Amino acid sequence: MICHKLSRRAVFITRPLQRTLQPLLLQRTKRYGAFDANLDQEALAEARTWYQSFDASQLPKGSTTYARSSGPGGQHVNKTETKATTVYSVRDLLSTLPRNLHAVVRSSKYYVASNDSLTFQDQTHRSRTANADENRNKLLEEVIRIYKETTPTETSGEKKKKYEVM
Repeated sequence: MICHKLSRRAVFITRPLQRTLQPLLLQRTKRYGAFDANLDQEALAEARTWYQSFDASQLPKGSTTYARSSGPGGQHVNKTETKATTVYSVRDLLSTLPRNLHAVVRSSKYYVASNDSLTFQDQTHRSRTANADENRNKLLEEVIRIYKETTPTETSGEKKKKYEVM
């Protein structure tokens, strides 16, 4: 049943609550095999080898600009440009990462589509170099997060034997 309520400004249409909605029943499928069985094993091996030898110095430098910080700090905030904004080109970054991480980089919360880059900002410190270093640490943390999100750990020999029996 639909009720029309008229007022001077708008027409509101209300509908009765339908109680026919049933909760979704999710059925779990049985899977006999390792988690990474359907993934590209060569790409996973490449990523794992890369991660073992990974060093922050391999990442691109990026370009850093400085601006005036906001927030408390009195005259120091008004006079100095300590807020650091560092932009890392995705093209440069992808050249240092293994190929199975490439697709996920553009889904990062730091990704800016207009210039195809990852952009980090920091203004927590009173020093511009400390803020720039903090941006570098954020990039490092994001790369490690992306690696851990996309690359499962290697399946142990015991688990492989267990699933071979099944």
